[in-house]
Amino acid sequence: MQAGKNKELKNREMRMERILITGAGGQLGLELTGELIARYGAESIVATDINPEMAKRMPACHFQTLDVMDTGALDHVLKTERITQLYHLAAILSATGEKKPVMAWQVNMGSLLNVLEGARKFKLNKLYWPSSIAVYGPNSPKKNTPQYAVKEPQTVYGISKLAGERWCEYYFNTYGIDVRSLRYPGLIGYKTLPGGGTTDYAVDIYRNAVANDAFSCFLEKDTYLPMMYMPDAIRATVELMEAPTERITVRSSYNIAGISFCPEDIYNSILHYLPDFKISYAPDFRQKIAEGWPQSINDEYAVKDWSWQPTYTLEKMTADMLTNLPQYMNRQQKSGS
Repeated sequence: MQAGKNKELKNREMRMERILITGAGGQLGLELTGELIARYGAESIVATDINPEMAKRMPACHFQTLDVMDTGALDHVLKTERITQLYHLAAILSATGEKKPVMAWQVNMGSLLNVLEGARKFKLNKLYWPSSIAVYGPNSPKKNTPQYAVKEPQTVYGISKLAGERWCEYYFNTYGIDVRSLRYPGLIGYKTLPGGGTTDYAVDIYRNAVANDAFSCFLEKDTYLPMMYMPDAIRATVELMEAPTERITVRSSYNIAGISFCPEDIYNSILHYLPDFKISYAPDFRQKIAEGWPQSINDEYAVKDWSWQPTYTLEKMTADMLTNLPQYMNRQQKSGS
């Protein structure tokens, strides 16, 4: 009886949250928004993106067009919507950032400082901001990279993420802002197109396979990188945000591990289902970026602090992608999105 009352009380508290998501139309944002709606209720979620067309993909909740570089507009949303939690996902990713480094720095750092200040001014309960394995560099250990390994990022994306980690910890130590973060590996999902990251090949390869098109990979066949299937990434994010405050010991960003593989591994996993699929290799500037990143991640702090465990292997992910992606691509083609 008491357990039932406790669960009912927790559900009621969750429904009282008002959650703002920036960059909700991105690869991570779209699926995380759906999960937060399922957990907290559509009435609790305010999804935002700089692209107004994203409203069509999020009809279940309140959507607003928002440029997170506009401090006044951000503050207005935080105040008028009575926001209690903020998931700040808007960013320029690694490969795009190398083409426009100054803009990437300005957007990634400026927007983070805007939301940190917003969290301070409006006394938000929690703030989530994603970091990345891009904070590591060529002198970091490549295998089983530990939480506190040397970090010498070689890309503007990685530089901005490392600086962002320091700002997050500063706002926690100085202002008591409950900032939480994960260093994501490459993320793979079937619901959105790649967004300009170095690990995007691992999304494109499935799309080409389903479309019966040969795939040209921009990384060498044996380039190992840490990856994670989107359902695991979403679950990790929510578990971190719902963990008791006293369990959170890392206020910069947690290492988190899923799967590590190379392009040839993922290609061979697809051949079990599509034996005629062809791949070729034409490495470009992203190869150098990938070579500066870890090959596998040590996430002992996430395991110890909030019991993190991934559920997807490469084989399980491939089976799920090839089951769901064809139907999703067909729906996208019919809708023109």
